[in-house]
Amino acid sequence: MTKEEALLAVAKRIAECERCKYYPDQNPVPGEGNPDAQIMFIGEAPGAKENETGRPFVGAAGKFLEEMLNSIGLERQDVFIANIIKYQPPGNRDPLPEEIRFQLPFLLKQIAIIKPKLICFLGRHSMSAFLSDQGTISQIHGQLIRKDNQWYLPLYHPAAALYNGGMRQTLLDDFQKIPEYMDRISAESLT
Repeated sequence: MTKEEALLAVAKRIAECERCKYYPDQNPVPGEGNPDAQIMFIGEAPGAKENETGRPFVGAAGKFLEEMLNSIGLERQDVFIANIIKYQPPGNRDPLPEEIRFQLPFLLKQIAIIKPKLICFLGRHSMSAFLSDQGTISQIHGQLIRKDNQWYLPLYHPAAALYNGGMRQTLLDDFQKIPEYMDRISAESLT
């Protein structure tokens, strides 16, 4: 089975998960991108635009994410983008811990298939599912962290920059570290 086929199989299971849906007619947002991506971005939960299209990060936050990717010479199709949960919560609220725990196996399977060198968390909810013992996002954003033989980079959610102009530069600055971090990760994997 190719990586593409394996990811499609996970997407099919997500679409069939009735317990994951909040409303019967919801669209799943399994994630998309390069199955061989070296970098994977994990957000929190789909929003209204994502629910409409079935694609992650297609609204205003997605446009800013694309701008940040472009600033380091990347396009959407170079990376894989997913969310910690696969359906839009009611009222666009934050995902609840039990919802994250229930849907996390889908994401873990996607990670196992893609095998990214670097996982970038976009927001505190995705970060805390993996790095709850490392501190808050305000303490560790922009810092490269290695845990259980995987490299992680916590980042603020792009939507934070839309609501708080001061966050925009922080996010852009943190993003500028990604190429250097990828060089470091590649160098360490050779030793």
